[in-house]
Amino acid sequence: MPSEIDAGLIKRARRLRRNMTDGERRLWSELREFRRWYGIHVRRQAPVGPYVADFVIHEHKIVIEVDGEHHFTRAGLVRDRRRDEWFAAQGYRTIRLNTGDLSGSFGGCVEEILSHLGLMDSGGNTPTPGLSPRGEEADNRGRLDP
Repeated sequence: MPSEIDAGLIKRARRLRRNMTDGERRLWSELREFRRWYGIHVRRQAPVGPYVADFVIHEHKIVIEVDGEHHFTRAGLVRDRRRDEWFAAQGYRTIRLNTGDLSGSFGGCVEEILSHLGLMDSGGNTPTPGLSPRGEEADNRGRLDP
């Protein structure tokens, strides 16, 4: 069965995956572990409607965008606002992280994402990745291994 996603958009997403920025690559190395740690599937450079999101978590309706300097021009800001409005109309929340924050406060960026996912308590703590509440190894859906 053919995909409903435009073939050109799929090609663009594949090209973007191969040519990720250093900040995107670093963030991806962390986000890809979310499946194992929290049972949350994060996709990178994924088509969402007419756009390619840097990262998307469909089950939580969250788009994560990594913004470099070209996003801070007048045209870039207008383009980003249009994208964010489209994502919001589809029920997605957009988290925008700039490359400076990723290099200067990487942990804070990850904590922001965890907070949006509801994985931070009021003290800024997260559940221990990969462990059940009883401290036993759990699979990627939170079930205990037999």
